[in-house]
Amino acid sequence: MGVWQMSSDLLARSRFTVSPMVDTVAALRALHDPRTPWQRAWRRPHVEAFRRMLAARPVARALLSASFNPRWTADFLTIAPTSPEPTFPAELAAVARLSDERIRTDLRATRPAPLAAELLADGLTGQVTELLDWVWTHAVEPEWPERERRLRADIVARTTALSTSGWAGVFAGLNRGMRWLGDGRLQVNDYPEPPLSLDEAEQLVFIPAHCRRGWVVWDKPIRFGMVYPARGILVDPTSPAPDGLARLIGANRANILARLDAPLSTSQLVVVTGLSLGTVSDHLRVLLEAGAVSKRRSGREVLYWRTPLGATLVGGG
Repeated sequence: MGVWQMSSDLLARSRFTVSPMVDTVAALRALHDPRTPWQRAWRRPHVEAFRRMLAARPVARALLSASFNPRWTADFLTIAPTSPEPTFPAELAAVARLSDERIRTDLRATRPAPLAAELLADGLTGQVTELLDWVWTHAVEPEWPERERRLRADIVARTTALSTSGWAGVFAGLNRGMRWLGDGRLQVNDYPEPPLSLDEAEQLVFIPAHCRRGWVVWDKPIRFGMVYPARGILVDPTSPAPDGLARLIGANRANILARLDAPLSTSQLVVVTGLSLGTVSDHLRVLLEAGAVSKRRSGREVLYWRTPLGATLVGGG
């Protein structure tokens, strides 16, 4: 699985999309085992309800233990979306169509150990869908509008990079271990697996998510995709601005300007800088009036990026 071999036609048809199910699985992983400070902060208001839910559902507890290992996620949690604009009910229905035995087969492939007794009873698929629906309803759906804005802003930034750097440049910035090798070969991770041919594939998608590290999604042999961390989720909290620029225009304003080498939304800038929404908006207004940044609307978001003047300021310090 480390390298996907694909045709130029499949790459030409590939696209970015947003998947509510992918973000739900990312939230489930964070609730189960957070790895980074931002995940622990997000998890805090949800974790007690999550624990109470698991305490009442022994099958769900066993499912969680068996569904993840450090390098693999059970395939029933990584089904590629079937439409350009998937909805959570449609994606949940795709999981609900799987048989109990298919769920058990995926679990055995994820952790090569005997399954817990709770996972051998009938109704396992229903337990999976109930678990996913709980995470969506309680932890993801209430904040989905904001999540979706961040994800779509990331897609705009990636497609902007595509126009200047091509697919090779985009792949290099998507996920750790991912890069274009040439000759139709895409390295999706650093796992020592034989190359996988995508000759029969009809769909290839790239999906941003609120996650620490990405994973593959698929419905072999037709649909394939790659999940990657959305821009602004995993960010070095230190300011990338040169000291001279900070002295010239102020530390916060310099921090914002230095991060706008690619388009970011106001909400993304709030995440990556740690500043309040009002403070970010005020600084952006000043930078716009000075001609250091430009903006344009993309759906419900407004994206900002550096002008040549802004690039000169950052480059010159």
